[in-house]
Amino acid sequence: MNSTELILKNAKETVKLMAGVSDERLNEALLAMARAIDADTEVILEANARDIEAARGSISEVMIDRLRLTADRIHAMAEGIREVAKLPSPLGRCLRRVERPNGLVIEKVSVPMGVIAIIYESRPNVTSDAAALAIKSGNVAILRGGKEAYSSSYAITEAMRRGLRTVGMPENCVQLVSDTTRESASVLMKARGFVDLLIPRGGAGLIRACVENATVPCLETGTGICHIYVDRDADIEKALNIVENAKTSRPSVCNAAEVCLVHRDIAASFLPLLRERLVEKRSAASLTPVEMRCDGEALSIIGGVPMTDGDYDTEFLDYKLAVGVVGSVEEAVDHILAHSTHHSEAIVTESSASADYFTTGVDSAAVYVNASTRFTDGGEFGLGCEMGISTQKMHARGPLGIEELTTYKYIIRGEGQVR
Repeated sequence: MNSTELILKNAKETVKLMAGVSDERLNEALLAMARAIDADTEVILEANARDIEAARGSISEVMIDRLRLTADRIHAMAEGIREVAKLPSPLGRCLRRVERPNGLVIEKVSVPMGVIAIIYESRPNVTSDAAALAIKSGNVAILRGGKEAYSSSYAITEAMRRGLRTVGMPENCVQLVSDTTRESASVLMKARGFVDLLIPRGGAGLIRACVENATVPCLETGTGICHIYVDRDADIEKALNIVENAKTSRPSVCNAAEVCLVHRDIAASFLPLLRERLVEKRSAASLTPVEMRCDGEALSIIGGVPMTDGDYDTEFLDYKLAVGVVGSVEEAVDHILAHSTHHSEAIVTESSASADYFTTGVDSAAVYVNASTRFTDGGEFGLGCEMGISTQKMHARGPLGIEELTTYKYIIRGEGQVR
């Protein structure tokens, strides 16, 4: 039996041990995990340094930042676990109760999924986020991270497992797959009878592979081709701040903006200010300037880099922004419907009519009015942290928190009724 198959077997057996564990015990386990992560900060930093050294030259500097941990980021991971512990339990809630004329009492009750497998790429903080959310919702987590972050993920997982042991909880509530080849991912995708829910979190290739090949239930998270539309009635300073934040605060994450659409009536005045903010001022401050890839109309106003085929459909995850000019909010919505990955979109406007049209017409998991797309995040939504951002419509949509990691069953009480 290879290690991945052994992990699946251990997880299935651990589900039985998790049945009926009280929320108090689950919270105790989470707090112990958080303490262990804080205590192992130096060990985790050393492991992360090895990952970064090995990754240099094979991934971009922006993606290196996505991989990098600091003492503050590790402490934030522990705090995220503590925030999850504070949340009300999603388990054992009566979602619906019906008393039938024959005397049967039917209750729809929330319960854990069971075994949740998460396949993710080079973001080591996902290791702790996924484990915390799974345990709070009464589930068992199988973590399969990417090779670039394996040493970091291993150190984080070992800390969490030690924390679980200290409070008498089964350490196999959290297991990390050591095999980072496609073989282990394939095993998880096809582990019928062992995996109750598979969640891929990463690039388009990973998500497509899981959706197309998984024979276990798969909850599709999506890439983030996020749009900001600057309306004719936008507050210009507000729009500049929002676009700058959405593009440059952390361009390597899925809620960063990749496309900016500007209404034709203000393009001649707004676009030079946007170029000044994203290119000239950043260069003067020794910050990486944004490469503005402009359509023909934007190019005639501010110059820059001509847009190429596919730019509107690219998740750059870098200091690059596709910029286009549109004639109306209706045209902006049509453009977004044609090119969006249904993650997060924003409108900047002081017109309630435009805002209403945009929020009604755009079909994405998160739709913003006068705010940055960077808020699409479990912590920012009050979920403690997240398992990923779902861009599908079945079962769960948007940031995946503890409620989205539960299902339900019907409990029917009778007094001898027969049909």
